[in-house]
Amino acid sequence: MEHEVFVPVPAEALRATLTDPARVVRCVPGLQRDADAEAGPLTGRLKVRVGGNTITYRGTLRVVERDGAITYEGEGTEARGKGSAELSLTVVLTPVAEGTSLNFTGALTAVGRLADATDEARASAGVRLLDKFVEALAVLAEEPAAPEEATDDDGVDDGVEEPSARSAVFDAPLPASSLDPLLDEDFTDTPIEFPAPQPAAEAAHARRTMIGRSAEEVDHAPPRGRYAPVPAPEATSAGATLRWIAPAAALALASAVVVGRALRRRR
Repeated sequence: MEHEVFVPVPAEALRATLTDPARVVRCVPGLQRDADAEAGPLTGRLKVRVGGNTITYRGTLRVVERDGAITYEGEGTEARGKGSAELSLTVVLTPVAEGTSLNFTGALTAVGRLADATDEARASAGVRLLDKFVEALAVLAEEPAAPEEATDDDGVDDGVEEPSARSAVFDAPLPASSLDPLLDEDFTDTPIEFPAPQPAAEAAHARRTMIGRSAEEVDHAPPRGRYAPVPAPEATSAGATLRWIAPAAALALASAVVVGRALRRRR
C-alpha cells in the first residue's frame, strides 16, 4: 500500500520524533506497552479494527534508518487465535513549503482473521491507522524535548543537582514590603518598659475583680437553691415584747377591779 500525508511541521522535528521509540509508541493508536521495562518501548499489544471485527496482536516493532528513510518492521501473533502478521512500513520525509510531506510505502503478510478480510477492508483499516498516527505525530513533534539531566563541568552525570540561578533566587533575603506602615519607624533606640510585678495580695484581688470569685471562694461558698439551709428565726427585741405585754396587763388589772366590786356588792 502507499499513502501520502502533508504535515505543517519541519522535517527535522518529525525525524527526531519518528526515530525515537519512546515517542513513536505514543503515536501508534491502539498500542499498549508491556509492563516489563526490559521488553523495550515498542513491545506490547496492538488492537486493529478491520471491517466489523477487532483483532488484537501481541508482538514487537523495530525502527531502522536506511538511506534517509525510516522503516518500521514488526511482527505479531493473535492474542485469541492462531493467526499472525508481519509488517514492513517505510516513511520518506520530503521538506516542502510550510511543512513536510510524508510518503508511506508498506507491505503486509497475514495469516488468520486479517487474511480472511477483504482487500477493501484491509486498505481502509491501514489508511485510518496511518492518519491517526500522523495526527499524533504532528502534535508530539511540536512539543519541547524533555530537559537533559544535570551534569558537572566535567560532563559526567553523577545524579547530584548543581546549584543554579533558581536556588540562588530562593536563598536571597526578601526585601521589606513598601506597603508596611511601620517601614520608616526606627525601633532600635526605643526602650521597652515592662510593668512592675504586683504583690501577691494585690494580684489576687485583681484576678478576683477581673474574673469574679476565686476557686477557693467558690469551693467554700454555701449552697443555694433548694439545698440552701433554712435561716434561723430572728431574735425578738425588748421593745417589741413590751408592746403586747402592756395591754394585757391593763386588761388584767381592769378585770380584777370589776371582780372586786362585784364581790363587795354581794356582801
